[in-house]
Amino acid sequence: LFQNENVAAFNRATASKMRNQHVGFVFQNFSLINNLNIFENVLIPLSYGGNRRSDVKDKITELLHSVGLVDVETKLPRNLSGGQQQRVAIARALANSPQFLIADEPTGALDSHTSAEIMRLFKTLHQQGVTIIMVTHDEHVALQSDRMIKVLDGQIISDTEVSHANN
Repeated sequence: LFQNENVAAFNRATASKMRNQHVGFVFQNFSLINNLNIFENVLIPLSYGGNRRSDVKDKITELLHSVGLVDVETKLPRNLSGGQQQRVAIARALANSPQFLIADEPTGALDSHTSAEIMRLFKTLHQQGVTIIMVTHDEHVALQSDRMIKVLDGQIISDTEVSHANN
């Protein structure tokens, strides 16, 4: 159930609209479109929602600034570092002001310094009210969450609140 509606009963169009309006996705491999510049990559979910490029230019610039990127709008993904590409992916995921983010190994392809930066960004987003559901095999990353659910062979084997007494 999502907002008291059975999402399993949604047809494809309704499910796609619900995902576009309420869920942001962040992938391990960034999933940026290589032949589109950074502005166009962040524009994608906004255009699916019927927004015109000219109407959302300021919003896209603001999103990129919010993830620590300045003056990259015209660059292609291949001209950015892995950490910068992941920040673009996060900006794109936030474009429609989702209620929650689903992040699949968002630090898996990054070095430890860049991973720490991405985790700081996620913490800031969480403090701003965004719920983040993250899948990770990295226990260090998982321990930075408020709650850790361990799954083995498709079954939940533990569900615990994470203590941050030392943070």
